[in-house]
Amino acid sequence: MTASELTLHSALQLLNSPIKIPLLGFGVYDSHTEVCIASIQTALKSGYRHIDTAHPRRSYGNEEEVGRAILSSGVSRSELFITSKIRVPADGAQDHYSSILESIQKIDPGPEGYVDLFLIHSPKPPTNVRMRVWFALERLLAERRVKSIGVSNWDVSRIEEMKTWGKRDGAVWPPMVNQIELHPFCQQKEIVSYCHTHNIAIEAYCPIVRNQRANDPTLCSLAEKYRVSTPQILIRYCLQKNWVALVKSDTPKRIVENSDVYGFELTGEDMRLLDGLNEGAAGAIVWAVRK
Repeated sequence: MTASELTLHSALQLLNSPIKIPLLGFGVYDSHTEVCIASIQTALKSGYRHIDTAHPRRSYGNEEEVGRAILSSGVSRSELFITSKIRVPADGAQDHYSSILESIQKIDPGPEGYVDLFLIHSPKPPTNVRMRVWFALERLLAERRVKSIGVSNWDVSRIEEMKTWGKRDGAVWPPMVNQIELHPFCQQKEIVSYCHTHNIAIEAYCPIVRNQRANDPTLCSLAEKYRVSTPQILIRYCLQKNWVALVKSDTPKRIVENSDVYGFELTGEDMRLLDGLNEGAAGAIVWAVRK
């Protein structure tokens, strides 16, 4: 897909799957209760069809709110792409299958409820724990309770390690998605190149750098040139890189504005200007995967 062909409905075909993932996603990190529900409703009215949440630990814990927002939105479940994630304690002392199924039930209650994408949230647990969680995801994929499976913040070595987990019925390699921090200041070129080589879809979280770089001279110059905001420049950059951009805001005006990125196209020269902002791991505000 060329940059000029991008629309609010643009999506990526996932490897070895009939599933397509919308390129623009709406994140609900650190958004709770009625604020979370209202933000999702605003996002859906603005045309977003991809919602990204996570299992109830730390700053997410809003899967129930996502489910309530979907039910009250009037948008058919089949039109939506919902992602969640499981964060596993280092000792892995839990029933991973049941934990994931609990998440699915909160988002889409009922015997046929499902989540479109489920990710292992962190690479930190030891190999045997990551392996058990992946096997639980493969089982749920076979049962059609999840439509696609992947990882988040995984480096090359951990994805390669999955090849050693043995041949078995329903085995999935490579993961269909890797969700990592991506923006001009943290481009993570090694893992991005690896994912492209293996047709692993790349999801970019913090694509607008939580507005921490809004005053960067290059961003401000481009925003003035295209008569848009700096977040719109950053989102458009992600989309033209063919990365799924997961954008977060609880401000209605910004939610709408962040979806309005299809009336302009960054030139090749301007994309190279943004590429030149890369600070490597030092540019990350959350997590740069290790080599």
